[in-house]
Amino acid sequence: MRKDSRLSRVLHILAHLATSDEPVTSTQIAKMQSTNPVVVRRTMGLLREHGYVESTKGRNGGWAISRPLSDITLLDIHRAFGESSLFTIGLTDEHAHCPIEKSINESLAAVMNETEALLLKRFGEITLDALYKQFPKH
Repeated sequence: MRKDSRLSRVLHILAHLATSDEPVTSTQIAKMQSTNPVVVRRTMGLLREHGYVESTKGRNGGWAISRPLSDITLLDIHRAFGESSLFTIGLTDEHAHCPIEKSINESLAAVMNETEALLLKRFGEITLDALYKQFPKH
């Protein structure tokens, strides 16, 4: 099962932006992430729509943080990607008529929902400045 690594990848990118004194290009970010600049622009565009980064065009253009890191939480970044589920664990529905499967699914769903709510609450308490205070400026 494939993991969704967008949050950790974007946090990595934002850490570099936070420690850079000048904008970072999509090409630079793409090399750092071993991906295509188009993917970077699409991803960063979502963050720009939410006001977390800004882009400038031209010779000295690129991406930069647009808000204080103390104003951005892990929850904000997670939500910028559409609030997908945090877990890749799925419930089976192959035997929906079976009372055992139904009971197990209900129990698992309750635990996963409770756990996700706790994790999202904690994400809302962690700001990027707290996350990045250990990184020196370049």
